Amino acid sequence: MVEKFMEDIKTAMKSGDKETLSVLRMAKGSMDKERIDKKREVNDELLTEVIAREIKTRNESIKEFEKGGRTDLVEQTQNEIDVLKKYLPEQLSEEEVDSIIDEVFNEVKPESMRDMGKVMGLVTPRVKGRYDMSEVSSKIKAKLS
Repeated sequence: MVEKFMEDIKTAMKSGDKETLSVLRMAKGSMDKERIDKKREVNDELLTEVIAREIKTRNESIKEFEKGGRTDLVEQTQNEIDVLKKYLPEQLSEEEVDSIIDEVFNEVKPESMRDMGKVMGLVTPRVKGRYDMSEVSSKIKAKLS
């Protein structure tokens, strides 16, 4: 996936696609920063983490732009998200996530909110990068209540 990402940067450069190039360079910059700051190897896992974080940031921006009535920025930011989504693994459906949460609940048998960490610890590796983690957290909290 990293190879495809780097190749797409070159392709965008050659074709003069400034919007795509800008988004990909921003993501590459975040990936390089992570590599340097945390001394991590550039691999598909790192790419997935960075892309998911970039998408989350842009989704938050869209909410703010909508509050401010800036439809032009909403559209531009949504286009950026569409470019980034190509580099995420296939997303899980809500039913698949609910099923994973149910499996973990059967394993852990949580009794209260104090067990939230245990549940999240087992759910996270199964869904990370393939579903919105804030949604996962909300689902687990609702089930624990």
